[in-house]
Amino acid sequence: MSETPDAPAEELKLDEFAAGEGALPETFSDEDKTATDLAPVFDVPVNISAVLGRASLSVAQLLQLGQGSVLELDRKVGEAIDIYVNNRLVARGEVVIVDERLGVTMTEIIKDGDAQA
Repeated sequence: MSETPDAPAEELKLDEFAAGEGALPETFSDEDKTATDLAPVFDVPVNISAVLGRASLSVAQLLQLGQGSVLELDRKVGEAIDIYVNNRLVARGEVVIVDERLGVTMTEIIKDGDAQA
Protein backbone atom coordinates (compact mmCIF):
# COMPACT_ATOMS: atom_id res chain seq x y z
CA MET A 1 0.00 0.00 0.00
CA SER A 2 1.64 3.25 -1.09
CA GLU A 3 0.60 6.72 -0.06
CA THR A 4 0.68 9.68 -2.35
CA PRO A 5 2.36 12.81 -1.01
CA ASP A 6 -1.00 14.60 -0.90
CA ALA A 7 -2.77 11.87 1.06
CA PRO A 8 -3.30 12.73 4.74
CA ALA A 9 -1.32 10.64 7.22
CA GLU A 10 -3.20 8.65 9.83
CA GLU A 11 -3.70 10.52 13.10
CA LEU A 12 -2.05 8.98 16.13
CA LYS A 13 -3.44 9.48 19.59
CA LEU A 14 -1.41 9.20 22.76
CA ASP A 15 -3.76 6.62 24.25
CA GLU A 16 -2.96 4.24 21.37
CA PHE A 17 0.49 3.53 22.82
CA ALA A 18 1.03 0.85 25.41
CA ALA A 19 2.25 1.96 28.83
CA GLY A 20 5.92 2.88 28.63
CA GLU A 21 6.02 2.65 24.84
CA GLY A 22 7.46 5.81 23.35
CA ALA A 23 8.25 7.19 26.80
CA LEU A 24 11.62 8.66 27.76
CA PRO A 25 14.18 6.18 29.07
CA GLU A 26 14.47 5.76 32.81
CA THR A 27 17.70 7.78 32.80
CA PHE A 28 15.61 10.91 32.18
CA SER A 29 13.35 10.51 35.19
CA ASP A 30 13.42 13.18 37.90
CA GLU A 31 14.41 10.69 40.57
CA ASP A 32 17.97 10.04 41.79
CA LYS A 33 19.74 12.77 39.80
CA THR A 34 23.47 12.99 40.49
CA ALA A 35 26.38 14.94 39.06
CA THR A 36 27.51 11.83 37.18
CA ASP A 37 24.39 12.13 35.01
CA LEU A 38 25.99 15.27 33.54
CA ALA A 39 29.36 13.61 32.90
CA PRO A 40 28.99 13.75 29.08
CA VAL A 41 28.97 17.58 29.18
CA PHE A 42 31.78 18.09 31.71
CA ASP A 43 34.36 18.65 28.94
CA VAL A 44 32.25 21.09 26.89
CA PRO A 45 34.10 24.43 26.89
CA VAL A 46 32.19 27.57 27.88
CA ASN A 47 33.22 31.23 27.93
CA ILE A 48 32.43 33.10 31.14
CA SER A 49 32.54 36.90 31.30
CA ALA A 50 32.04 39.14 34.31
CA VAL A 51 31.11 42.59 32.99
CA LEU A 52 31.84 45.47 35.36
CA GLY A 53 30.35 48.05 32.99
CA ARG A 54 30.48 49.44 29.48
CA ALA A 55 31.75 52.59 27.84
CA SER A 56 31.58 53.98 24.30
CA LEU A 57 34.38 56.02 22.84
CA SER A 58 35.82 56.89 19.47
CA VAL A 59 39.06 55.45 18.12
CA ALA A 60 40.73 58.83 18.74
CA GLN A 61 39.68 58.73 22.42
CA LEU A 62 40.84 55.11 22.68
CA LEU A 63 44.26 56.01 21.30
CA GLN A 64 44.61 58.76 23.91
CA LEU A 65 44.28 56.28 26.79
CA GLY A 66 47.49 55.39 28.53
CA GLN A 67 48.68 53.76 31.72
CA GLY A 68 46.81 55.32 34.63
CA SER A 69 43.96 56.67 32.46
CA VAL A 70 40.51 56.54 34.04
CA LEU A 71 37.66 55.22 31.92
CA GLU A 72 34.17 56.03 33.19
CA LEU A 73 31.77 53.08 32.98
CA ASP A 74 27.98 53.07 32.88
CA ARG A 75 27.67 51.56 36.38
CA LYS A 76 27.81 53.00 39.86
CA VAL A 77 30.12 51.80 42.64
CA GLY A 78 28.58 48.83 44.43
CA GLU A 79 26.13 48.05 41.61
CA ALA A 80 25.88 44.36 40.64
CA ILE A 81 27.98 43.11 37.73
CA ASP A 82 26.61 40.95 34.92
CA ILE A 83 27.84 37.38 34.50
CA TYR A 84 27.59 35.92 31.00
CA VAL A 85 28.08 32.32 29.89
CA ASN A 86 28.62 32.01 26.14
CA ASN A 87 27.37 35.61 25.67
CA ARG A 88 24.14 34.88 27.52
CA LEU A 89 23.30 36.71 30.74
CA VAL A 90 22.89 34.05 33.43
CA ALA A 91 23.54 35.83 36.72
CA ARG A 92 24.44 39.02 38.56
CA GLY A 93 27.03 39.23 41.27
CA GLU A 94 29.62 41.14 43.24
CA VAL A 95 33.38 41.42 42.91
CA VAL A 96 35.29 39.84 45.80
CA ILE A 97 38.95 39.32 46.68
CA VAL A 98 40.04 35.75 47.43
CA ASP A 99 43.69 35.10 48.32
CA GLU A 100 44.76 38.41 46.71
CA ARG A 101 42.94 37.52 43.47
CA LEU A 102 39.73 38.96 42.09
CA GLY A 103 36.67 36.76 42.02
CA VAL A 104 32.92 37.02 41.58
CA THR A 105 30.14 35.81 43.83
CA MET A 106 26.76 35.21 42.23
CA THR A 107 23.98 37.01 44.08
CA GLU A 108 21.15 36.52 41.60
CA ILE A 109 20.45 33.84 38.99
CA ILE A 110 18.73 35.17 35.87
CA LYS A 111 15.92 32.95 34.61
CA ASP A 112 15.06 32.70 30.90
CA GLY A 113 13.22 35.80 29.79
CA ASP A 114 14.26 37.85 32.85
CA ALA A 115 17.42 39.17 31.20
CA GLN A 116 17.28 42.78 30.09
CA ALA A 117 20.72 42.89 28.45
